Amino acid sequence: MDLVVLNLFAEYWAKVSIDGFSTSLVVAVLLQLLLQATLAVEHRVAVWFDGRKGTLWKSARIFSAWFILFGSKFIMLGVLDRVLGTKVEFIGALHGVVAFIVVIAGMLIAEVALVKVFRALR
Repeated sequence: MDLVVLNLFAEYWAKVSIDGFSTSLVVAVLLQLLLQATLAVEHRVAVWFDGRKGTLWKSARIFSAWFILFGSKFIMLGVLDRVLGTKVEFIGALHGVVAFIVVIAGMLIAEVALVKVFRALR
């Protein structure tokens, strides 16, 4: 699903540029691995906060989740840049970060929609 969404963005949105299909396949696999790693880190941090009570701890948990989920996008962009260089480009605001976040959001929304469709078919 990630590959389809990624290629649709590359084809129909000028802010996403990918050299070719093989490159988009590498991007999709890397992004899926990095997203899963990010979720694993966020869940570990959440478990650490679960035992703490109080508003301050709850606020710290929310901030840490946001920081991990948002900050990871910069790491993902760095990994893509290191591995693929100019074969993949996200263009626009904040050096392409906004376009990258839109693509990631699109991938996640598509995955959730696909899961809901498959569950509805059962």
